[in-house]
Amino acid sequence: MILKINADLELHQIKMTDAPDVFNTIDTQRAYLGKWLPFVEFTKELKDTESFIQSELGIPDGKMEYIFTIRKQGKFIGLITIKGTDSLNQKTEIGYWLSEKEQGQGIMTKAVDRLCDFVFNELKLNRIQINCAEGNEPSFKIPERLGFTFEGIQREGNLLPGGIFAGSRVYSLLKSEYKK
Repeated sequence: MILKINADLELHQIKMTDAPDVFNTIDTQRAYLGKWLPFVEFTKELKDTESFIQSELGIPDGKMEYIFTIRKQGKFIGLITIKGTDSLNQKTEIGYWLSEKEQGQGIMTKAVDRLCDFVFNELKLNRIQINCAEGNEPSFKIPERLGFTFEGIQREGNLLPGGIFAGSRVYSLLKSEYKK
């Protein structure tokens, strides 16, 4: 599945052949990505990324869990996910990360907005939540720009590298609030 954002940006549902691009981005940006993403320290070789993708590809249909690569002019630049979906209560969570050199261009804001459209209009869910570690301002500016409501801070809700816990800023957007 491909979700088009604009002429340059697309979201592609992840596949096994994406593993080298994902791993190489993590491997060459460990200091940058590893500051906020605990999985970076456990991603030591290509087979770790392949195992992660294989586990995601094994999620049963109908579970409404998706991982998309973010592609700019066809080139891999990050990941965005729909995870923790509760279909009974019609809610889910979005998570994301972007290559360092692609920061500050509005790419992730556009990707999250496109995924909100997918969640509300194709998956027919009612609520999206985004959790961002306290201190990760570039991450929490995204839901703020998109009109998400700040609900509060979940104490020690994010495990950071090195086993350190940080508060998690919780944002939500309801289908009735979404403006496309």
